[in-house]
Amino acid sequence: MDLEELENRVRALEDVEAIRKMKVLYAEACDINADPAVPYDAGAIAGLFTEDAVFDPGPLGDKIQGREAIRQAFSNSPTWMSFAVHYVNNPIIEVDGDTGKGTWYLLQAATFINGNRAVWGSGRYDEEYAKVNGEWKISSWKLTSFFWTPFDEGWAKTQFADM
Repeated sequence: MDLEELENRVRALEDVEAIRKMKVLYAEACDINADPAVPYDAGAIAGLFTEDAVFDPGPLGDKIQGREAIRQAFSNSPTWMSFAVHYVNNPIIEVDGDTGKGTWYLLQAATFINGNRAVWGSGRYDEEYAKVNGEWKISSWKLTSFFWTPFDEGWAKTQFADM
């Protein structure tokens, strides 16, 4: 292996680690906020996306495009979800130069405003990434939901709860 190949391999490992850190920052911004009544830090979340990002939450909302629209969507989260803890795991991340793709699995504890109901959610994130000015950003984000079920009922009884 020559020096250039070694440099490329190290750069790819550093890029994968930067994307992994970005996803942790996403989960943290979704779950930690100075005001417990507002679980999402909309500005921090939006800052993780490219200007023209596509955001598709599946059954949790409408597909939207653009960083500002994403910020607005997360600003509205307290109208339907008052609490959230995202557990993201099992990532597969691939990079190719200044672009990349990743999948992650989600297990989430949350409280829906509708009925003040504790729920479990699960799904898979399919994401695309772009390196912008040396920083990795999410350019496409899609959630495929497996279930959003009341905590006391479980997914075998109620796979998708009303939000």
